[in-house]
Parts: sequence; structure tokens; C-alpha cells
Amino acid sequence: MKRLLLLFCVLALFVIVPFLIWGNQVEEAMTLEGTVARMRAAGDWAWLVGVALLVIDLFLPILGTVVMSALGLIYGWVPGGIIGSIGSIAAGLLAYGLCRRIGRRAALKLAGEEGLREGERLFQGELGGWLVALSRWMPVLPEVVACLAGISHMPMRRFLPALCAGSIPMSFVFARIGEAGEHRPGLAILLSAGLPPLIWALFRAFYSWRAKRSDSREK
Repeated sequence: MKRLLLLFCVLALFVIVPFLIWGNQVEEAMTLEGTVARMRAAGDWAWLVGVALLVIDLFLPILGTVVMSALGLIYGWVPGGIIGSIGSIAAGLLAYGLCRRIGRRAALKLAGEEGLREGERLFQGELGGWLVALSRWMPVLPEVVACLAGISHMPMRRFLPALCAGSIPMSFVFARIGEAGEHRPGLAILLSAGLPPLIWALFRAFYSWRAKRSDSREK
């Protein structure tokens, strides 16, 4: 477990360092009003700018919640929530795909075979889905957990529903805040923390029902 924790810390550093270098400048530049103005300057392509900002959050210290709120203010909370969900899910899939394809060799040097086996046991089990879903509303963790899921070869059939269970509520909550023009981060955190486990539980109930149905058919 220590080697897996080391891998987690290294991945977290890759996310945290850009914030330490450029975080203050980004925070000053990415106010809600400024982000809305820049996105509206793109005209009909404002939605694409929003999606792009959410995706490059993997590499640069972009404030994703501000982008989601801006989408809600520009398009309304339902379309804005849908667009924000697309961007957040795309970012998670990109992190998962890149680390699954090219990150395993570097991870092997850091965590060793045993560390990777621990990661596989973690992310291929029930707890892995919860980690992915709940990490989406926390700082730093979305990118790190998605990368670990990819490195650990978490099955896509488990990763994608968990990713959606975390990303979709988060996007709609902040789009709603943006549409209302309100600044209530406490309420947003409460809702976004409560909805992902509920949605993931529904996904798991659906999967269990399908598994039982398949077993009954085989018998």
C-alpha cells in the first residue's frame, strides 16, 4: 500500500505544482464575470470553449467550477449542465485513456508490481467506483483518481458509469448557481457531495439487477 500511496502522491504533485506556480494569476483572471465575457466573445462557439477549458484542466490550473457556472449563466442550467457534463466526462476519459496507454510503465517503476496489483484490486472492486464518483467534486482528486483508474486498468464498464455519476451532478449544480447568479459554494458542495453516491448506488442496483437476470436466464 505504501508504494501505491507514493504513486498517488506523485500524480497529485503533477496537478498541484501548476496551481502553486500559476494559481493566484488564474484565480484572479478566472472570475465568473470574466469567464462569461471571454466565452461570449466566441459567439456561437462559447460552448466549445467551455468544454475545451474543462478538458485542459488536466494540464493547466483551470477553475472548472467557474467554467460550469459560466455555462449555466450563458445557456441556462439545463443546457449548461449538459455541456459541463460533456466537458468533465471528456476530461476524465482523457486522463483514464492516457494513463492506461502510456502511464503504466512509469507507474511500475514507482509502485512496483505489488503496488500495481494493489491498485488493480482497489479499482476493479466495488470501492473503485465510489472513489471515481466521489472524487469528481473534490479539488485535485478528479485528475489523480482518473489516472490511477487508467493505470490500474479499471474496466471501462465500471469506470464510465462512476465518472458520469460524479460529473453530471457537479455540472448541473454549478450551472444552476451560474444561472441564478448566486455565489453559494457551501450549498454546491453539499449537493454535489450527496448526489454522486446516490446516483452511483442507482447504477450499482441496476448492474446487480442485470447480473441476477443474466444468471436466472443461464439457469
